[in-house]
Amino acid sequence: MAGTQIFVNLPVADLEKSKAFYTQLGFSINEQFTDENASCVVISDTIYVMLLTHEFFRRFTPKAIVDAQGATEAINAISAESRTGVDDLADRALAAGGAQTNPPQDEGFMYSRSFSDLDGHLWEVMYMDPSTIQG
Repeated sequence: MAGTQIFVNLPVADLEKSKAFYTQLGFSINEQFTDENASCVVISDTIYVMLLTHEFFRRFTPKAIVDAQGATEAINAISAESRTGVDDLADRALAAGGAQTNPPQDEGFMYSRSFSDLDGHLWEVMYMDPSTIQG
C-alpha cells in the first residue's frame, strides 16, 4: 500500500440498493470488506467509499446521522480524466436513480457536474484542463 488513501464513510438506508447504485456508476465492490453491515466501494486504488447501514454507522459516532435528503453534511468531489468523463459518470448516476443537484458548471478551464446518491449524499465530478495549471 503506497501513499495516502481516503475512505469516505457514508450511512445508507438500504445497503443492497446503495451497492447497486455505485456499481452502476462503474465502481467495483471489494468483497473482502463487505458484509451485511458495510460494503467497500472501490473508486480508485487510493479512494474508497464505505457504505454503512445506519445501525453500524452509529457505532462510530455519538452524533445523530444527518438526513442528507434535507441537509448537507459534505460534498464529495472526484476528478475525471476529461469533460466526457464528467458527463459519463454524472449521466450514469442519474440513470441509476441519483438526482442532479446543480446545473453543469463550465468555467472554460474547469467543468463539473453535481448529483446526489440514493441517500442524498452530494457528489461533484470535475475535470480541470491540465494546460491551465501553473506548475
